[in-house]
Amino acid sequence: MKLRSYQQAAVDAVYDHLRNRDDNPVAVLPTGAGKSLVLAKIASDAVGQWNGRVLILAHVKELLEQNADKVRRLCPDIKVGLYSAGLKKRDTNTPVLVAGIQSIYKRACDLDPFDLIVVDEAHLISKKGDGMYRQFLADCKVINPHVRVIGLTATPFRLDSGMICSPEHFLNQVCYEIGIKELIRDGYLSPLISKAGVNRADFGGLHLRAGEFVSEEVESLVNDDALVSAACGEIVELTADRRAVLIFASSVAHGRRVVEVLRENHGIECGFVTGETPAGERDELLSRFRGDAPTSLIETEPLRFLCNVNVLTTGFDAPRVDCVVMLRPTMSPGLLYQCVGRGFRLHPGKENCLVLDFGGNIERHGPIDQIKPKDKAARPGQEPPAKECEKCHALVACGYANCPECGHPFPPPEREAHDAQASEAGVLSGEVTDTEYDVQDIIYRVHRKRDADEDAPRCLRVDYMIGLERWQSEFICIEHSGYARRKAEAWWSERCLDPCPSNAEEAVDIAGSGLLAATETLSVRSISGQKYDRIIKQTLGDIPNAALEEAPF
Repeated sequence: MKLRSYQQAAVDAVYDHLRNRDDNPVAVLPTGAGKSLVLAKIASDAVGQWNGRVLILAHVKELLEQNADKVRRLCPDIKVGLYSAGLKKRDTNTPVLVAGIQSIYKRACDLDPFDLIVVDEAHLISKKGDGMYRQFLADCKVINPHVRVIGLTATPFRLDSGMICSPEHFLNQVCYEIGIKELIRDGYLSPLISKAGVNRADFGGLHLRAGEFVSEEVESLVNDDALVSAACGEIVELTADRRAVLIFASSVAHGRRVVEVLRENHGIECGFVTGETPAGERDELLSRFRGDAPTSLIETEPLRFLCNVNVLTTGFDAPRVDCVVMLRPTMSPGLLYQCVGRGFRLHPGKENCLVLDFGGNIERHGPIDQIKPKDKAARPGQEPPAKECEKCHALVACGYANCPECGHPFPPPEREAHDAQASEAGVLSGEVTDTEYDVQDIIYRVHRKRDADEDAPRCLRVDYMIGLERWQSEFICIEHSGYARRKAEAWWSERCLDPCPSNAEEAVDIAGSGLLAATETLSVRSISGQKYDRIIKQTLGDIPNAALEEAPF
């Protein structure tokens, strides 16, 4: 087995770190990049070249089997043991031991000392507290104070505590990192495309518990019969040319309903795996979904659709997956990455992997190649309890869309200048999405840049309502000069028979009198990873005739 160039670079970076520093390194490689081969090379070198003893830790049996297999294939002369209750193995004295942390975390003293410990999915090591990894690694360091720890992960951060490397942690510095887009560019990972689900719930009002959406609230939203039926219909339509569709549901009840709707409404068999699925049934479903050769005389057809609840996020290797469906929201950027990562791997005939996001996750966290832990110190300020009507100056609760005193419509919530909420976020940065919307309402108002002087030129701000609580804004530089003013004049002449005013308030008055042609549709361009959307095209209604509007009847 020959390592790819970036895999060898990761190995070399780990060795360089171990030689020149006294602490413990982390190598960051995306899901599907072959971390198992990297750790296998490190383990085989440690035993074969330096006569050391190596422990490889992971948390699911699929990773244990993968890692043990890679070491055996890379170096068949080295004896590799397994310690896992789930695999019914209790090896203890082999040069390389692959172990499940749940089975071994209390038994460090029962094993001979290790010189090197490699932790797969190293982001699972908590930076604080007494978790299984921390307890076990602390015991190993008592047994051998010189033991070195190497971490491998695709996501070097945790939702609760940020980056996993720090001077006081077991893991101290990232020594090597390669990105998703680099590996896609070089042909090592599958290209990704994405689409936001149309039939999705509004998750804006959900509460958080322990950093994640409250499960009962999510359940009540996503398990609505009409929503599930509509979403399943959309999934079937968009995956007609896909060979392996992996669905992430929010709960067992939700997943069962999805499976039922696919079967009853569309005649599609969809497997279902949860933490309670018996091992034999689970293995059979995963084998059919992966397209493995049958192990018995009974012929079974490959499974195109597989739904799961919180079990196939790590350690599940199915290269033929060419569509990942997120039917659940999550506040965890790491979980989103792991779910989407099931579609990273290459497979013959697989052109790309489609990511269907019904949970608003990509909009929430951004492109997965730019995911970073959020700065907890930078919390947005709370919304004020009341707002003032700009027409009658009544103070009313913030929940009102129109003033209860005079009926004046409130503008959409203030964002940073030129800010517009992305409509369909791309799964990778740089992905361009053009979306056409029907315009449901238009609000005109005077806009002055934040922190600008009182005599600074103002704009005509136009807010277009293009969905439920979704607005797109543009800013017409009425009071500016030069090129900005010429653009404003061109914009105005397409909509009004009167000359373009030089005062923003006058422009608002004319617009409020109904003398501007209404915008009927907008085409909005979103570039994933960029902060603002942009209007690229509009269709307009007829220009009102001022003389006809004022003629008496």
